[in-house]
Amino acid sequence: MSSPQKTSLAARRRAERMSREAMYEVIRSPLITEKATLLSERSQVVFRVAIDATKPEIKAAVEGLFGVKVIGVNTLVNKGKTKRFRGRPGQRSDVKKAYVQLVAGQAIDLTAKLA
Repeated sequence: MSSPQKTSLAARRRAERMSREAMYEVIRSPLITEKATLLSERSQVVFRVAIDATKPEIKAAVEGLFGVKVIGVNTLVNKGKTKRFRGRPGQRSDVKKAYVQLVAGQAIDLTAKLA
């Protein structure tokens, strides 16, 4: 079994070679909530990301798409709730969120169009 350092190094190398299309697959959408707005004052941005995205991939995608320097990435998975659809029980999809810490003084304008 490989050590954690080798795994993270391999993941970082894969993330560095990501195409622009792959970056858009990782970063699904920005999350605009009251909490996310408050975090933006502290150079943090919140994104909804692919459920299988890793932290190095998220970092590379944000740096590649928005041209900013990322200090760190924290992720969480919101498990889908059980709801009833037309009288039958169903399950909402799981959602993964990424809290991205940017270098002080940098920001991402989420209202602008991406190229």
